[in-house]
Amino acid sequence: MPSSSATRRRRFRPVRPWAESRWGGPATALGALLALAAALRAVGIQYGLPFGNLLNPDEQSIVPRAWKLVHGGGGDPHWFDYPTLLMYVNAPFQAWQSHPSYLTARIVALVLAVGAVAAVWWLGRVSYGETGGAVAAAVAAVCTIAVAYSREAVTDVPLVLGVAVALALMVAGRIELAGLAAGLATGFKYPGVFLVVPLVVAAWRKWRRLAVAVVLMICAFLASSPFVLVHRHQAWHEAFRVQRLARKGWLGFEHDHSAPIAFVDRLWHGLGPALIVAALGVVVALVRRSRADLILVSFAVVYFVDLMTLRAHFDRYVLPLLPPLAALSGRFRALAPVTLLLLVIPLTWAIRDDKRLTRTDTRIVAAHWLERNVGRGTEVAADPSTPQVPGLRILPLQLPGPGRAFDPNRNADRLRRRGVRLVIVTGAVTDRVEAARDRYPREAAFYEGLATSARRVYYLQPGGRYAGPWVAVYRL
Repeated sequence: MPSSSATRRRRFRPVRPWAESRWGGPATALGALLALAAALRAVGIQYGLPFGNLLNPDEQSIVPRAWKLVHGGGGDPHWFDYPTLLMYVNAPFQAWQSHPSYLTARIVALVLAVGAVAAVWWLGRVSYGETGGAVAAAVAAVCTIAVAYSREAVTDVPLVLGVAVALALMVAGRIELAGLAAGLATGFKYPGVFLVVPLVVAAWRKWRRLAVAVVLMICAFLASSPFVLVHRHQAWHEAFRVQRLARKGWLGFEHDHSAPIAFVDRLWHGLGPALIVAALGVVVALVRRSRADLILVSFAVVYFVDLMTLRAHFDRYVLPLLPPLAALSGRFRALAPVTLLLLVIPLTWAIRDDKRLTRTDTRIVAAHWLERNVGRGTEVAADPSTPQVPGLRILPLQLPGPGRAFDPNRNADRLRRRGVRLVIVTGAVTDRVEAARDRYPREAAFYEGLATSARRVYYLQPGGRYAGPWVAVYRL
């Protein structure tokens, strides 16, 4: 006969979360969250195609270079605004394409994005248990900013993947592997270098392991972007030129709030009221300071401090904060149901954004009109982010911005002398210039001159089955 104490132990044995769930346990929960993440991100994956500069202009900087690597261009991209790891990841899938395939690159981005959600789940789980992992994955799955950039062949979400994996390895005590992952994260995008701070925290007083991890981080970065050594002066100049532009600002942010308010606002639009739970997690982590707390908070703090130096407040800049904030949101087991309920709000926002991407971009319709109505070889001046119509000679108008020189081609008389007959402008640039005409008086005068002295031969604005900015074509 079993003793009474043994009977009591069996009777009151603690039950692990999910362990006896009829729904299949944590693996099923993770699978459902990954399926939700993939579904949200797959909608609109063909938006703006075949033109590669409509969904995100940066795709045009990455995908053609990845294609060229496997079509006679060799391994050297000769371009270092971003590191080259994402190009190398994309290159094998471009090998059988006769021209750069943006859809193929976006599918690769989607796979990496779903992997990022799984990595955030792992980070939450090793930090705060199975419930923490589930909440963290749910936050990452529905974050509207992550959803938006997950279907774009750009570096932002791959950096999220690298950050999540590196932080999870640090929390798990696998310092050397964490250094390797941090180097690969930096190979996706330069801000991954800030992972060295939580790496030091994770390896505090274990100086030999820290030294090995830092060496592995450097080696992993150089292995993923080897030509930064070959062209080190060019790479240094281009990398810091991008950082300087972000610190000077960008068109559209001239009258924005200060950086702390602006970036908190971006986080709110990504996470909704779940951001309050994440902020509470940061505060409690600063008070209790467990190993996981210190690692997560150290990265979040150093990265947010760097954001404070920027005047270009792009929403994508907050994405590296997603892994630590998502994990800290799952810190409170008792608040897990509340957090999951709050995530319904960013989920509805993400679905709303997805619906917009099921429509046709106005600029594609304008491109088809140009193909039908403008003779081949005609020279056309065009705003940034307009389609490159085959057969037309495009004179790109430079994007205005803080501290940038005025583009002399933004002058109707000069364009006429050059033989330019048509000018394509869009609300994506014009509306932002008009909103800051005190900063860009000459650019604003150019657009006003087109409206008053040139003949508008085509105009389309969004609405109904069309998305995107308004588009106008003027004949000089």
